Amino acid sequence: MRNPILLFTLLLLCFSVKTAAQNPGGGRPGGQGGGEQRQQMSIGRFYGKVIDDATGKGIGYASVQLIGMKFDTTQHRMVKGLIAGQLTEENGDFSLENLPIRGDFTLKIAFLGYASTEQTVTFGIPGRGQEGQPGDKKPEGQQGFNGKNGQGNSMKMNPGAFDKDLGNIRLGASAEILKEVTIEGNSGQITLALDKKVYHVDKDASAAGGTAEDALKNIPSLNVDIDGNLTMRSAAPQLFVDGRPTNLTLDQIPSDAIDNVEVITNPSAKYDASGGNAGIVNIVLKKDRRVGYNGSVRGGVDARGRVNLGGDLNAREGKINVFVGGNLNQRKSISSGGTDRYNLTGNPLTNVFQQSASQNTGYFAMGRGGIDWFIDNRNTLTASGNYNGGNFDSGDDLKIQTDTLRNSGLRTGHALRNSSSSRNHGSYGSQLLYKHLFPKEGKELTADLNLNGSRSKSQGNFTTNYLDQNRQSVQRQEGKGSNAFFTAQTDFSNPLNGGRKMELGARAAIRDFRSENNSFNRINNEYVLAPNFAGRYKFNDQVYAAYGTFSQSYPKWGFQGGLRAESSVYTGVLLGNDSTFTNKYPISLFPSAFATYKINDADNVQLSYSRRINRPNFFQLIPFPDFSDSLQLSVGNPGLKPEFTNSLELSYQNIINSNHNVLVSVYYKRASNLITRYQSLQKDVIPGRNVIVSTYQNSNSSTAYGTELTVKNTVFKIVDITSNINLYNSIVDARNISANLKIEQFTWFIKENLSLRLPLNITFQANGSYQSRTAFSIDGGREGGFRGGGGGGGWGGGPTNTAQGYSIPVWFVDLSLRKDLWKRKASITLSVQDVFRSRRNGSHAESAFFIQDTWRRRDPQLARINFSYRF
Repeated sequence: MRNPILLFTLLLLCFSVKTAAQNPGGGRPGGQGGGEQRQQMSIGRFYGKVIDDATGKGIGYASVQLIGMKFDTTQHRMVKGLIAGQLTEENGDFSLENLPIRGDFTLKIAFLGYASTEQTVTFGIPGRGQEGQPGDKKPEGQQGFNGKNGQGNSMKMNPGAFDKDLGNIRLGASAEILKEVTIEGNSGQITLALDKKVYHVDKDASAAGGTAEDALKNIPSLNVDIDGNLTMRSAAPQLFVDGRPTNLTLDQIPSDAIDNVEVITNPSAKYDASGGNAGIVNIVLKKDRRVGYNGSVRGGVDARGRVNLGGDLNAREGKINVFVGGNLNQRKSISSGGTDRYNLTGNPLTNVFQQSASQNTGYFAMGRGGIDWFIDNRNTLTASGNYNGGNFDSGDDLKIQTDTLRNSGLRTGHALRNSSSSRNHGSYGSQLLYKHLFPKEGKELTADLNLNGSRSKSQGNFTTNYLDQNRQSVQRQEGKGSNAFFTAQTDFSNPLNGGRKMELGARAAIRDFRSENNSFNRINNEYVLAPNFAGRYKFNDQVYAAYGTFSQSYPKWGFQGGLRAESSVYTGVLLGNDSTFTNKYPISLFPSAFATYKINDADNVQLSYSRRINRPNFFQLIPFPDFSDSLQLSVGNPGLKPEFTNSLELSYQNIINSNHNVLVSVYYKRASNLITRYQSLQKDVIPGRNVIVSTYQNSNSSTAYGTELTVKNTVFKIVDITSNINLYNSIVDARNISANLKIEQFTWFIKENLSLRLPLNITFQANGSYQSRTAFSIDGGREGGFRGGGGGGGWGGGPTNTAQGYSIPVWFVDLSLRKDLWKRKASITLSVQDVFRSRRNGSHAESAFFIQDTWRRRDPQLARINFSYRF
């Protein structure tokens, strides 16, 4: 626990020093300026409220900027620039203070999905060169001021004239083609657009104090199983953090550190082509750039005594913006499960029944920080970093009953397997970003370098007592691994004349992985290495890409076309065996196309196409067995090839009004060389034994098609309901692996998110989800199937298709209650997950060797209380 405690001590110390150092009289432009700026009195104040033109509700977090003339100390003359700016409060209020009072100003207000507005505002004091000009305005209450007298006289007459209320400023919905059409303001959790959904995590009370698993399972189009494996429309999406690849898993990202989550179902050529059958999920972490100091502290505890603590601090002064944050989350997870297996081979035949009870304890801590340097109005340099570390200990008791079917009758044997394991990990990430804005609006250049890495170490002990034979078997597994992930990327965007726009970019990504795993059998009280289980392995994966897109907008419609080229090289090495294997794809092309038509102000249609790739992950490639499942070994396949997917999607959006909105999508996906989970009988894995091994193969193809409906409703101004329904059919053709191996499965799932605003600033929230039987078995990479192990899919593990079974239906309901305090500066939240103990993941598998049903449940009916304070 030393590292987390040290992290929070340093964070608290940093906060204390920053707060003590804040200048109470700071933030006054012109206080120490030069030229005319030095002569001006910075006593003015503009204030008002930004509201939705359709509903009259305040719009929170809208950008408010005041542009005017100020003295440039480098050019020694007055230039036009930003005088003040801020984001509106949650209710839409804004207040720009300590302003110069001479001259006219331009007030600009903008918010995503709304048409920007600007207007001229003034205190009525002419600037230099404006004295006596026609149209000069007089401050209210100064009837005798003619613009020629000294400004000192006017201020003496009525100082309150420089405290002006601009009233309610209305924003209407934006109707730009090929840009987001926002159908919900900041009052709700979800913002819908034709090409993207944005989910505001800070408004999800059920996720407070949890991890990204808790937040993402409530988002339309996404499903998260109890081990943290993420799917989008039945396939594994590409996971980003702040727009870049990450080595963090969902259970390593605190939900309180997340600002919003972006879900892109069919990405354009601008984005990384990885992700195969699915799109991109981008987790955006909290960061603020408001002038001054702001932040939050939070803490909570759940019914098992697990504590979570966290805080964020943002400080901006002049050209420097500094942000730091940290979280400490204790973990104590309790799981139960069972397996019923009916073997169809062997003499005699056997049936095996297992029941397990396990507990996982530990903690993880995350610290992050960075600095923005606003070199000037058009150049910004950002450096940021994060560190995540944790330790987990788990124990599992597995009861095994084996029924042997002999001619003489049934014979039953019993065994008890106790396992204990420990795992610790540490990961880091760093980013350097440069952004240049050209004088032309919308024209910009960005470049960034990213380096992520991690190390892990684990040990597991497995002791099996055969109760009917007075015999004991003891095994041990030891493992360690490391990885480094480097990316370099540059993007250029240039709006052209006539509604045209061009985007260009290039990217390089290099991954290095290394893993060493050894298994031992205890013989005569000594652990002896089992050579057939030993695994020392590394690989290097390099992807180089370039893309270009072109778009054209017209009043009613628009289109975008793009092409991405990627070259990839994969090299794997079995250490000590002098065995190397390589997959090379010199050039792969990934086109994309989008066409959008605006039927009217309320209806929009978009047709999109993209081609994507899914490369094998680390644990699908490692060619050594994992026997943590006593009934089924798991082995990777170093000969796997990437799978390629063509996706077509038609989306229709109806903005009925600000209270009722509909988004409908129809999609079709066709994948070749589908990476498929496959079970077979192998003789050479364990000498002298025939064992069933689960591995991976490239099947012929898969096809998935379906429709998705998302409806957002606001009723009586106090009830927000978001409904998401997904219906799809999937076909896996694996007849190249085994004759007649083809499976078709219809699947549907529904999500409901309900938020009810009650009196006394209380909000009630209910989240529910149901997923029917699906042909896609959620597999956690190295952790394997439903064995768990903490979630997140290990080192890039995730959902894997299977041609030999299906996942069983699963449903759950979460409830939460949130009370806002002290003018919404603080809140206290009570939540209960899996209220009805119904969230049970499992699978049914059939092959020529056995029929098996498996289920597992984790942390049902878990209550958690959290407190958060924002300053």
